[in-house]
Amino acid sequence: MAETWCEEEVGAAKFNDRRLNKRLSKIMEKFAKQAHASIPAAMRGGKKELKAAYDFMDNPKVSPEKILAPHFQATTKRCQEQNVVLCAQDTSEIDLTRPQQQVVGAGPLSDSARRGAFLHLNEAFTEDGTPLGAIWAKIWAREDPPSDQPKLSKVEKEKIRRATPIEEKESFRWVEGIRATQELAKACPDTCCVSLSDSEGDMYDLLAEPRKPANFHWIVRACQERAIVDETGNSLGVIRDSLQKQPVLLTYKITVRSRKQLVACEKRSRRTTRIGRTAMVEVRAGTVTIKKPAASRHAVRSVKVNVVYVHEIDPPAGDAPIDWMLLTSLPISMVEQVKRIVQYYKVRWMIEIYFRTLKSGCRIEERRFETLPRMLACIAIYMIVAWRVLLLCRLGRSCPDMPCDAVFDDSEWQSVWSVCHRGKPLPERPPPLEAMIRLIASLGGYINRPNRKDPPGTDTTWKGVQRMYDLAWAWETFGPGAASP
Repeated sequence: MAETWCEEEVGAAKFNDRRLNKRLSKIMEKFAKQAHASIPAAMRGGKKELKAAYDFMDNPKVSPEKILAPHFQATTKRCQEQNVVLCAQDTSEIDLTRPQQQVVGAGPLSDSARRGAFLHLNEAFTEDGTPLGAIWAKIWAREDPPSDQPKLSKVEKEKIRRATPIEEKESFRWVEGIRATQELAKACPDTCCVSLSDSEGDMYDLLAEPRKPANFHWIVRACQERAIVDETGNSLGVIRDSLQKQPVLLTYKITVRSRKQLVACEKRSRRTTRIGRTAMVEVRAGTVTIKKPAASRHAVRSVKVNVVYVHEIDPPAGDAPIDWMLLTSLPISMVEQVKRIVQYYKVRWMIEIYFRTLKSGCRIEERRFETLPRMLACIAIYMIVAWRVLLLCRLGRSCPDMPCDAVFDDSEWQSVWSVCHRGKPLPERPPPLEAMIRLIASLGGYINRPNRKDPPGTDTTWKGVQRMYDLAWAWETFGPGAASP
């Protein structure tokens, strides 16, 4: 129920202004019902309502941190109901480049010609990939270098980088993210909380973080050939060589999503074009002691970690094989434990789907604001909307037999049912959630054949959800239960 979930999600917001607290849930409800539409189209209550929305995002009492704080609290409550929670953290660029007038406060992105900000998000998921919400987020814009700053060589840049404390680097966000998962574990003592980081999070400082409490664990995909040592400190080579000597514990199939190379000169394998396929992989596991890199200032001289090595057996010609070196604090003494680690890491892909929903579904990069603070306040609202959209997409898989009225208003599911089953009366009981999600997705382009087994994807579902909100509005206005004119 749209209004109910909005109030539950952000009703506890604290702006030191009761009117702002109430206005946030109303704005979010409108945004959720027209996530893809422009703000004037979404706020269809007239000029007064539109002005109230813009005034809210321009208010100095409003900030992304205050908007997201109640959502973080609600996520923690949902996590407390789970046995296992997987917290995937990742960074995404928010490209706000404008052809004429640039957004005031936006900074350079990876390509200095583009302007915008960065979002580092820590999103919680169940074991099957159902999103529970965000537990922590960091949004920032880079500063422009001084115009009179001399151009530095690679050696000079590396020297400065090594001399800079980790707390002053952008990469420290990965450590902050893993600490946020630790705090979640403290708040959820009966839940196993696992932090998931891709290869960008492969940092010695992160691996050396104290692991407390006991229900907190992490999985990091390695990207560096880290040196390993024995108990006396003697060198044993690198991790990969050590793992390749281990016996194969199991082989099985995993689904690999396609990927398109965005930059022609890109050399890194994780950024190049990849063919979508079902890959046969072999899995090995072992325990190693990682030696502290010479450049690290961390007090811990070595870190003992478990490693799960996943390698594709027969990749397509010309395509890089799947090659995951997963460093983890989870146990690996049993084959089922090793397989579970691989399954957990596969859930990390859901944060990529979340970012796609945020950008393509909620179109945050296309919002028109003159200043970055207004833009970020708007983005914070859409971050919660994107979670809700993705949740609806996944609930049909995780809770297929749940009555759909547990999620949708009567006007929502009844209007969709009537449109999809023209001429048929409404069922006496609300249909199962899986069946309703398929009907909703069919409004967005999903072909709902009787014997089709594969569930709807994110794109067709969120497109169908937007049409559902329009149908529900018409149902409430002109349908069987509408008031007589």
